[in-house]
Amino acid sequence: MGNPYKDAVVQLEDVTKYLNAPAYLIEQLKSPDKLIKKSLSVKMDDGSTKRFSAFRSQHDNSRGPYKGGIRFHLNVHRDEMKALSMLMTWKCAVVGIPFGGGKGGVVVDPKKLSRAELERLSRAYMRVFADHFGAWQDVPAPDVNTNAQVMAWMLDEYQKISVQRLASSVQNLSSPYAVLTGKPVELGGSQGREEATGLGGSIVLERLAKKLRLRRQYTTVAVQGFGKVGYWFAYFADRAGFKVVAASDSKGAVHVPKGLNPDLTLSCKKEKGKIAGCYCVGSVCDLKHGKAITNDELLELDVDVLVPAALEGAIHKGNAKKIRARAVLELANGPVTPEADVILRQRGIVTVPDILANAGGVTASYFEWSQNLSGYYWKKPLVFQRLREIMESAFDAVWGISKRKKVDLRRAAYILAVQRVLDAMKLRGTKKLTTVPLLRIVKA
Repeated sequence: MGNPYKDAVVQLEDVTKYLNAPAYLIEQLKSPDKLIKKSLSVKMDDGSTKRFSAFRSQHDNSRGPYKGGIRFHLNVHRDEMKALSMLMTWKCAVVGIPFGGGKGGVVVDPKKLSRAELERLSRAYMRVFADHFGAWQDVPAPDVNTNAQVMAWMLDEYQKISVQRLASSVQNLSSPYAVLTGKPVELGGSQGREEATGLGGSIVLERLAKKLRLRRQYTTVAVQGFGKVGYWFAYFADRAGFKVVAASDSKGAVHVPKGLNPDLTLSCKKEKGKIAGCYCVGSVCDLKHGKAITNDELLELDVDVLVPAALEGAIHKGNAKKIRARAVLELANGPVTPEADVILRQRGIVTVPDILANAGGVTASYFEWSQNLSGYYWKKPLVFQRLREIMESAFDAVWGISKRKKVDLRRAAYILAVQRVLDAMKLRGTKKLTTVPLLRIVKA
């Protein structure tokens, strides 16, 4: 695997010639405004105390508060945080929502923690980073290995801290629920948030099919990853009339040429503990409907649309020449490496980039934040309706730039997103080029 931060900078530099802004502003966007590293002290169930490294990267807030998830994973590291916070800036900008980019994480294997230890870790993270969070400052959310329950613990801890230490901060106390998104509905979360990333991807698929003149009932789709994002994408794509012919999890994949039933496949997966053997068509799961394949074989299937919805770097220099799909729709973050992207482009394979394809999640987080601030909550159909409006508008804008400037969709999305951020920076006129490094690393 390459360096994700260097890859993110390369993608930014790749579109600089299309941008209308002085070079020093673009240089500022290559580094986060602030990278915070701290150490969490957590009491374990056996009475011992362990320390965990934790990060928060705040990339840019020219268009609004920093926004991005908190992940618990052993592979969390500084460059990953910097890269993902930058991608969040572009993701929010490409769909036009008023956020900047942020990302946080803890170096930990949460599967080795008890529920009580996980709660103490979550609360410890909030305690040490609370001063950096706020409804108008930085709004975190769930990410890899975190969920609504983790957000609930963090929200509770933040509210305790707000009363004890932050009473002078009006903005933090005025909207306590708006400091975090991805919360349980019972604690100010938004209806439709769970489905949003997958639904947003399926809406993009609909627009892409229309542009490529694909007939839905004959359009075959392979989904790598059948977690929350991959499942909901398959569910909505199937409901929209597309034929999902393959899906996978970490233990293997299935190929069902007639088109699988996402609901039955998920039920079968839960029962078996893996997707292998789940060949579900219509209302029946039967071995005659499909066969087991590997994750690598799924990526190389002859389908119309390949949807990597699991791993970063799944399509790389070593397998890009074997991809046979007509289009790739990135639902994972960074599933196509820069080297592979060049190969796919040269082969005429259309790639819808992650900053557009999987932006449904952060868009729904924006809805949640807005509902928290107003105190007025929406029904799920309204969430879905407004999500569709934003995703369709963003796709059409990116497609239009692609045609006008004769560039691929990734470059078009970056041109749109980065220019929006640069325009905000120029209007603010507050950030200036200095001779000192712009990156401030705060340690504790």
